[in-house]
Amino acid sequence: MTTGAILPALNAARFLPDVIAEIRSLHPDLRILVVDDGSTDDTAETARQAGAEVITHEVNQGKGQALKTGYAWALENHLDYVFTMDSDGQHLPSEMSGFLTTAKNGPFDVVVGTRMAQTENMPWIRLKTNQFTSWVISSLAGCHIPDSQNGYRIYRTECLRGVKLKTSRYDSESEILVRLARKGFTIGSSPITTVYGDEESSINPFVDTGRFFRLVFMLMFSRD
Repeated sequence: MTTGAILPALNAARFLPDVIAEIRSLHPDLRILVVDDGSTDDTAETARQAGAEVITHEVNQGKGQALKTGYAWALENHLDYVFTMDSDGQHLPSEMSGFLTTAKNGPFDVVVGTRMAQTENMPWIRLKTNQFTSWVISSLAGCHIPDSQNGYRIYRTECLRGVKLKTSRYDSESEILVRLARKGFTIGSSPITTVYGDEESSINPFVDTGRFFRLVFMLMFSRD
């Protein structure tokens, strides 16, 4: 079985050496792709020096577009499974084995990380937002997804073939779950640790909330 990991990265040079080194130490055969989405620091070169493969977007295109670049890479390289993870250290590589176990034992085509069993340190507004958006996405997908906004995931790569996403920002992570569920692919969840560091979020609460509701209305009137 061949497995990879996609790390979308925007100005993540200071985090990548530790993240990549930890993945390598735990899963030495796993292929790592860093998609440098228009960074203005040394993200691409730092990732290469740390041993990752790199694809660079010359200008920022959004996390969703970076993920789509990664999905295409995983399919082109005939990987069996591919992780998606944040590049800033919020997702612990030590928890990757739990995703693999859940995917195989389910079996599930997609496993999404969930922080909902450990919410003590989660800001109240983030908790309520996650609960609401997860309820909406679960309703549209027709299956329970407890933490639909969580970007720490594993996909059976073949289920990504032919999926057509109309979004390119953070809303892509919601769209792909609904699209795959409607195609009949199964979605499970795996508990993960909530980690907050000193990274600066790229989420714009007003703009990205608007994108989320636009996605919801689009999916309500779409059948695929």
